[in-house]
Amino acid sequence: MPYRDMRTIPTMLLAFAKPERAIGVRYKPIYTAGMRLLHRSLLKNAPFSAAEYGDVLAMSEAILNVMRDDWGWKPRDLWDVQGFIWVTCNGSDADEAVSDEKSIVAESSKKSAAPTNVILYGPPGTGKTYRSAQEAVLLCDGVAPDEQDRQKLMERFNALKDAGRIAFVTFHQSYSYEDFIEGLRPETAAEDEGGQSSSGGFRLKPTDGVFKRISALAEQAGAVRPAASAFDLDGRNFFKMSLGRAYDQSEIYQAAIDGGYVALGWGGDTDWSDPIFEKFDAILEKWRSVEPDISSNRGDVTQTFRLRAMMQKGDIVIVSDGNSQFRAIGEIIGPYEFAKDATDYRHRRKVRWLRVLEKSLPVETILDGKFTMMSLYRIDPKKIKRAALETILGEQGATTTTDLNKDPDPYVLVIDEINRANISKVFGELITLIEPDKRLGCLNALTVTLPYSHEEFGVPANLHIVGTMNTADRSIALLDTALRRRFQFKELMPQPSLLGDNVGGVNIRALLSALNERIEYFFDREHQIGHAYFMECQSRTDLDRVMRTKIIPLLSEYFYDNWEKLREVLGETSDEGHFTVRTKLRPPTTGAMDSDIERYRYDVRPEFPANAYDHFMS
Repeated sequence: MPYRDMRTIPTMLLAFAKPERAIGVRYKPIYTAGMRLLHRSLLKNAPFSAAEYGDVLAMSEAILNVMRDDWGWKPRDLWDVQGFIWVTCNGSDADEAVSDEKSIVAESSKKSAAPTNVILYGPPGTGKTYRSAQEAVLLCDGVAPDEQDRQKLMERFNALKDAGRIAFVTFHQSYSYEDFIEGLRPETAAEDEGGQSSSGGFRLKPTDGVFKRISALAEQAGAVRPAASAFDLDGRNFFKMSLGRAYDQSEIYQAAIDGGYVALGWGGDTDWSDPIFEKFDAILEKWRSVEPDISSNRGDVTQTFRLRAMMQKGDIVIVSDGNSQFRAIGEIIGPYEFAKDATDYRHRRKVRWLRVLEKSLPVETILDGKFTMMSLYRIDPKKIKRAALETILGEQGATTTTDLNKDPDPYVLVIDEINRANISKVFGELITLIEPDKRLGCLNALTVTLPYSHEEFGVPANLHIVGTMNTADRSIALLDTALRRRFQFKELMPQPSLLGDNVGGVNIRALLSALNERIEYFFDREHQIGHAYFMECQSRTDLDRVMRTKIIPLLSEYFYDNWEKLREVLGETSDEGHFTVRTKLRPPTTGAMDSDIERYRYDVRPEFPANAYDHFMS
């Protein structure tokens, strides 16, 4: 039977029987509604699951609330919502029958800013990295602190970075697709839930790169999730817990998610509900009555004690997916329970799920380091990335009338020195997917099958990319043509006006302008010197230090150690210059070839004379 029939027939029967609680699911209208409202598909090319139906019902109930509360309509139940979705999202002429003021499709189709792909380019020292931070904050918040308040801007940038909303990476010559998207990394064999060690050695496991990680965060920012008020993490303990082996016990995890509990495979067939088992020694004594030689470190003892007694109501449990990923976060809301009718995993605690992920995320998103192999243990609270965890728990998607039309939170990837890597190699097939109209939920959305994990991958529309490019390293004209077509380019040139006109008696504005005019004459405009080199100069000593340790070495690099050109830029007119000294070299007495050509040794003066900068002022 086709998947569409497997969905439509049983859900229609359920909707006939319980129209106040169920809705009939036809692929096209439900798919269209999900893409327009939530920027993702609610249906997969697979048998219909309880989780998928839960998402459809959550969206339908949110629409019902809007129809009643905002529009003043009088829908009787979800059957009326079903009819509304089928009419407005089925591509029929009836789309035009609903006015712009009342059309949920029109309202939900309002996009925030279109996906931004921008590269800030210019000579060194023009503030590209700083400006990229400002652009990232602006994209995330809609506003950014004033350029003059650098400390406030960087504090906000770092706060968003800690929260996982901004990721920062610097490209270099060795940077690869495996670093950026995904690659195979060795992983040692892990101990399974039953306490038996798997085969020794290691295996190669697909591991996400920085782009795939932040894409996963951005994609799930708009997903429908259980509603929760602002969540305070203070005073709570954090536990890592496995719910069956990630690779072959998915039914245990799904049953726990559907049933609202966490379950432990350790603990045997004993009901540990008796209050005496709140003590570790009581649990150990009970086990030793069965197995006299059992160690106090055995999982049946330690794991049972953690679930039975260490966990408290209000504690946070993070469900692992292997040692390197997590897939759900919940709050413990009930005491220990023994499920006597279950065949295994009988030891349980009731949980309110705060976040159930469609795609598992790397554990580094919310934790310093990886999980260990133990099924259940308390996590050191110092290792929790609280800002990132609060961000994940705080994104509630369209779960209320107010949130129905709320766009997903923006995410930003900042790529510093984007032109220093082999762009075609690093981006691979993703070079097409970053186009604004190819993003998930957009008109021409595309996905690709990744080569290592074989996952279907697309780039979410709420992920923005900001790159920086130093034109002195590589001309923009030489940049990969495919990249040029997919990015906007904003040029940042030196701004002498930002500098002082009297620093130790020197007009630095005039100094920078004169230097750049000469550089452009002898070389080109892309190798000018940025104002940032002089921003921290507060005295003549500071200025001399910058000239000696930064500007002169940079000019030497620009002119490939042609010191005559360098001296012309500095305005040196004699052997004893203001900044350099030229000493004529005597030819060897052996009569070397070209001994009649004058050759010189060049040195930077240890001290610059008082009038060293005067000729730049004229």
